[in-house]
Amino acid sequence: MVTDNIADMLTRIRNANMVKHEIVEIPGTKMSKAIAEILKEEGFIENFETYTENSNQYLLLSLKYEGQSRERIINKIERVSKPGLRVYANSKTLPLVLNGLGIAIISTSKGVMTNRKAKSLGIGGEVLCYIW
Repeated sequence: MVTDNIADMLTRIRNANMVKHEIVEIPGTKMSKAIAEILKEEGFIENFETYTENSNQYLLLSLKYEGQSRERIINKIERVSKPGLRVYANSKTLPLVLNGLGIAIISTSKGVMTNRKAKSLGIGGEVLCYIW
């Protein structure tokens, strides 16, 4: 049993990305769906779909690569807030990842969103991960 579903999701994406797999399977939770939506909107993955098998829900993420040499779109993906050490930021102290080239995924009272959207709405929250 996994105690940190977000870290498990990010690790599966990181591992599949390192060996240039096309598709990665992730256990489907509300949080993983929300993160997958953001990754799709920001252009880090092609698409994702959900399916159910034996009453367990899963996400299939289609990873994205560019060019003939299949250069990785996701260069680094790292977990920030962990179960043992939660990291929070208010709207004024939201992190800027690689001077705006990357994104931070924030869990707010208005839902899961990027650092740019949270800053424009003037709300803070838990910093889940950085992606660039």
